[in-house]
Parts: sequence; C-alpha cells; structure tokens
Amino acid sequence: MRLAAAAVLAAAWPGMVFAGAWPLERGGTQVIVKAERMRASEGFEIDGVRRPLLAGRDDDAVSIFAEHGLTDRLTLQVRAEFQRGDDTFADYEGNGPTEIGLRYQVLYSRRTTVSLYGAYARAGEGRNAGYAAPGAGDHDWEVRLLAGHSGSYAWLGRRDAFAEVQIARRIRDGLADEDHLDVTLGVHLNDDWMLLSQIYAGRTVEGPAVRWVNSESSIVRRWGDWSLQVGWRQALSGRGEVPAQQGPVLAVWRRF
Repeated sequence: MRLAAAAVLAAAWPGMVFAGAWPLERGGTQVIVKAERMRASEGFEIDGVRRPLLAGRDDDAVSIFAEHGLTDRLTLQVRAEFQRGDDTFADYEGNGPTEIGLRYQVLYSRRTTVSLYGAYARAGEGRNAGYAAPGAGDHDWEVRLLAGHSGSYAWLGRRDAFAEVQIARRIRDGLADEDHLDVTLGVHLNDDWMLLSQIYAGRTVEGPAVRWVNSESSIVRRWGDWSLQVGWRQALSGRGEVPAQQGPVLAVWRRF
C-alpha cells in the first residue's frame, strides 16, 4: 500500500538518517528490516461504518528496505517483502510487491528540505493493496513529493523535532490508481531516543470508493550505527471493505 509501509520515516539524527525527504550522503547505505503482525475482527464498509467481519483477518509481513546515496542529493531505494495471512476468502503466503526508486533533493536549507521520488513496483503473490485480494494487481508507478522541516523548540524543552509531509500518486495496473498522504512527527528525547507519530492516509481515484486512515506510534532507540524501533499501528477510519487492523511493528535499522 505504501513505500516500506513500513518504513517511511523522516528526519536527520546524528549517525543515522531515516528514509524520507532528507537524503543520504554520497556512498552512505542504510538497511531496515521490519516485521508487522496485523489483526482485524472488524472492517469499514462502503458507508464508512465499522462492523464485525464474518471471520477474523490476519496479515503478517517481513520487509527489507535499503537505500544508498548515489550523490549527496540523489538516493537509490529498494524494497522487498514476504507476506502470509488469511481471511474469510483466502489463505495466502508469498512475496509482496518489490519496488525500486530514486529520490532527489530539489530544495534544501539548514532546516527545510523538499525531495521528489519516482518508483516502479512489481506485484507479488501477497497483498499488493490492503483492501485487495492476494495476488491482485500487476505493476505500479509512483510519483511522490516529500517536504520536511526540523528544528529545536522551546515548547519541547529545546529538544530537536521534525515534521514531514508526503503526497503521492500511485498509478496501478490491475488495481485502481491511488492518492496517498503521509504525515510524520518526531521528537528527539536525547541523542539515543526518539518518539515518532505517523498518519498514513489514502484513497482510490477510480472505480468504487476506497479510503483509509491509519496511525502508527513508536519509539526508536539508537546504539551507534544500529537502531531498534518498536511501535503499534491501528486503523482510524476507512470506507469500502477496508479491514480495521491493528498490531505491533518491530524494525531493526543498520547504517553503513
């Protein structure tokens, strides 16, 4: 449904860079391995009302996301995923979508950055969209605009914080095209701890109306070039047979 679904994090942190509007430096590499375990006993129907499902839905995924700084402003990104799960109609296991893209920093200042991202994704045997049946879809193209701002704020006790907004159009073959809006807020508690609050929203732009809004809250702990993220994701609203999923997320990041 989204780039590194799991993994769409932003901002600069000494010794670590997060996937987002901020680029990696030339020659820098970062790898993020993320596990998600989502469960749903309710779903949002075509009128947006949340109702019980006929049977529970389970979706598990392990993804790997890697990015490499080709230049100080151009970053290569690659993502792959393995999925398994079941619901009333399907029991599936296999690869999820595989994506490759480039992110280019078009504007930057000491605190603000704006980047453009373009990507191609090949569908897998798993869910290529959260609202679709396993295996549905063929391939996608995505164009994404990312804007971030960071600073130190008195109302946060002079702690460093950042905000990032991403908007995207995903052009899909075999599924409806989609618009995405992702928002990330982060606060650095100190040099090694960070709090993240994220909202992921999207909608189809053709065919039956499908919409979703999910939130994710997490804490990140850094040890040198390694970091551990622990969080919880849950559905806030939806429309069009969207599952009201929730569950834990766990990610390990490594900077090279």
